Amino acid sequence: MRTRRDNPVEMQKLHKNGNITGFYDKRMFLIQSRQEKEKRVVRAGFDHRILALQGGGALGAYQAGVYEGLAEAGLMPSWVVGISIGGINAAIIAGNPPERRVERLRTFWDRVSSYAPLTMPAWLEAMRPALNSLSAAAVMSFGIPAFFVPRVPSPFFAADNTPGALSFYDTSPLNRTLEELVDFDLINSRKVRLSLGAVKVLDGSSVYFDSSRTRITADHVRASGSLPPGFPPVTIEGEDYWDGGIVTNSPLAYVADEKPRTRVLVVAVDVFNARGEFPRNLDQVQERAKDIQYASKMRLNTERFRELGEMRAALGRLLRKLPPGFEADPDVQKLAPLCDEREYTIARIINRRTTKSGNSKDYEFSRATVNEAWAAGREDVRRSKDNIEWMQPMDLAPGVRVYDLPPGADLPGK
Repeated sequence: MRTRRDNPVEMQKLHKNGNITGFYDKRMFLIQSRQEKEKRVVRAGFDHRILALQGGGALGAYQAGVYEGLAEAGLMPSWVVGISIGGINAAIIAGNPPERRVERLRTFWDRVSSYAPLTMPAWLEAMRPALNSLSAAAVMSFGIPAFFVPRVPSPFFAADNTPGALSFYDTSPLNRTLEELVDFDLINSRKVRLSLGAVKVLDGSSVYFDSSRTRITADHVRASGSLPPGFPPVTIEGEDYWDGGIVTNSPLAYVADEKPRTRVLVVAVDVFNARGEFPRNLDQVQERAKDIQYASKMRLNTERFRELGEMRAALGRLLRKLPPGFEADPDVQKLAPLCDEREYTIARIINRRTTKSGNSKDYEFSRATVNEAWAAGREDVRRSKDNIEWMQPMDLAPGVRVYDLPPGADLPGK
C-alpha cells in the first residue's frame, strides 16, 4: 500500500504545512531510490566535473595522457585542481580552449624532454635502465632549458639571504614557457575554474590560489611547483610560497573542503601507487618509500569524503526526529541545506605501470619515458571507459562512491 511518504506531491504538502519529518523523509527516499537505480553506472549529467592532479615531476606525463583520453571521451572538466607538476598541467588545460589543450600539453612535454629526444630501438631495451640513469644525471647536472637551470655559482658558494642561496636551480625559464603556452586571460575569465596548491614558507599553512577568488599569473603556477631545495620559493604579494606537495600531494582534501553542491564527478589522477612489491635493493627502497610518501595521502583524502557523507546523512536523520514547529528555527534553517541530495562520484585513476627509471622516475624526463607515461595514461582511460558500466563502485558513505581505475585494480583505500 502506498503511503503519503511514497507520493512526492503529498511530500510537498507536508513540507508546506510545516511537517519537517515528512520533508526529510522525502529527501532520504529520493536519495536511496537514486542510489539503487544508478549503483553500477557513472552518471553522464554531472553538475561539476573536477579533474584533480597531484605532484610527481616527470610522472606528470601520465596525467597529460589521462587528459587526452578524457577529451576523446568528451569529458571536459569544469574545474581543474593541481599541485606541483599537476598544477602546471592544470594551468595548460584551463588556460587553453578545448581544441588546443592536448596540443599545448604535448608541446610542453616535448620541450621538457628535448634534452634526450631519442627513442631506443627494441633490441636496445635491455639498456634502458642504464640510459635512464644517465638521463636523470643529466637533468641534475644541466637542468631542463624550458623548465629550470642550475644556479651558477652553486648555492653553497652564495651569500646568505640572497636568492642564489635558497635553491639549486633557477625556475625563471618556466615562467617564459608558461607565458607562451597558457592564456592567463582565459583562466581569469573563469570559464574553467583553476586551483593551485602551495604552502606558505613562514607558517607552513596550505594555500590554494583559486581563479574564483584570485587573479592567476605564471608566478602562482610556479609557486605551486617550487619544491625545495631544488627550486626557490616564489614571492607573491609579499608572501613566500613553496610546492603544495610538502603538506599534501593530493588536492582532494581541498575539493572536499570547498563542498561542491549537487552531482559531482571527481577524476583524481594518482601518479604514485601506494601498493608495490617488496624492494630488493637500495634504489628500490628509495623508490618504494617515495611511492608510499606521496600516495598515502590519497587514502586520507578519500576518508574525508566518507566522513562528510556520513555526517550529512546523520544530520538528516537528526533533523527528521525533530518535532513539528522547529522548521522555523534559525539553526534548523541553516543546517537543512547541508542535507541535500548531493552525490560525489570519485573516479580514481592510478598509474600502476612500472618504470625503468627506479628512484629517479620523478626527475627522469627523457623522451622515451615521457612518451611511455603519456601513452599509459591515455590507455588506462580508454580501458576504463570500455569497462566502467560493468564495474562495482565502493560505496564509502551515503552519496559517496569510488571507482578504482583502470579495471582490475584493488579496492580504494586498501
